[in-house]
Amino acid sequence: MTAVRQFLSGASLLVRGLGLILRSPKLLGLGLLPAVIAGILYGTALILLIDFLPQLSRGVTWFADDWSEGWRDLMRVLGGAGLLGVSALLGILTFTAVTLLIGDPFYERISELIEDRFGGVPDEVEVGFWRSLGRSLVDSLRLIGLSILVGIPLFLLGFLPFVGQTVIPVIGALVGGWLLAVELTGVPFQRRGKRLADRRAVLRTRRPLVLGFGVAVFCCFLIPLGAVLLMPAAVTGATLLARTVLGLPLSDSTPRLEPSGRLEHT
Repeated sequence: MTAVRQFLSGASLLVRGLGLILRSPKLLGLGLLPAVIAGILYGTALILLIDFLPQLSRGVTWFADDWSEGWRDLMRVLGGAGLLGVSALLGILTFTAVTLLIGDPFYERISELIEDRFGGVPDEVEVGFWRSLGRSLVDSLRLIGLSILVGIPLFLLGFLPFVGQTVIPVIGALVGGWLLAVELTGVPFQRRGKRLADRRAVLRTRRPLVLGFGVAVFCCFLIPLGAVLLMPAAVTGATLLARTVLGLPLSDSTPRLEPSGRLEHT
C-alpha cells in the first residue's frame, strides 16, 4: 500500500469510529460528558485569549514599535495570527489530554467494548484505576511538554511572510496530528502493558497510516465544537488504529454493539 493510500486509510478510521459510536447512543453520551466539561473550560480560555489578543500581539511584536505604521501593523497582525495558531495547536493537544484524564473510566469502557467487538485483547494486562490514571497523567505531561517545544519554533516561523501562513500551518497539522494519535492511542496500548516509548515505537512503523488518522482528528478539532462532539469517535478510531498497527483483525464476525452499549454475539 502506498503512503497516500495508508494516509487515507488512517483518516477513514476516524469515519469508521464515528459510525460505530453513533450506533451506540449510550456510549456516545458517556464519551461526550468529559468532553463537554473540558469544552466549557477551554471555551472560557478562548474568549479570554481573543479579548486580550491585541495587547498580546503588541507584546510579542515589541521590536516593531518604532517601525512605520504600515509595517508595524503588519507585524502585529502576523503576531496575532501566530499566537492564535500556536494557541490552537496547544489547545487541541492539551484539550485531548485533559479530556482523557477527566473521562479516563468512560473512555476505558468505550475502548474495551470496541476491542471486544473485534475479538478482544490477547494477553490483556490488568491495570488498576489509580495506576492507570497516574500513567496517563505522566504520559500526557510529556506530550504537552513536547508540543510546547515544537509550538515555539512554529510560532516564530509564523512571522515569515507567505511561508508562515501556508507551509507552517501544514507542518503544524502534521505535527499536531502525530501527537494527537500518540495521545489518543494511550488507552488501548495501556491495556497491553505498553507505555509511551513503546507506543511511539510501534506507531512509527506505520507512520503514514497514523498521520492520516491524526491529521483528520486535528482538522476536525479545529471546527467549532468539533473537539467536543468528535471526542468519542476519536477514542474509538484510535482503538481501531491501535489494533491495525498491531496487526489485529477489524472484521465484524465478533460481537457487535447494541444501541444500549451492551455486546451482542452474532
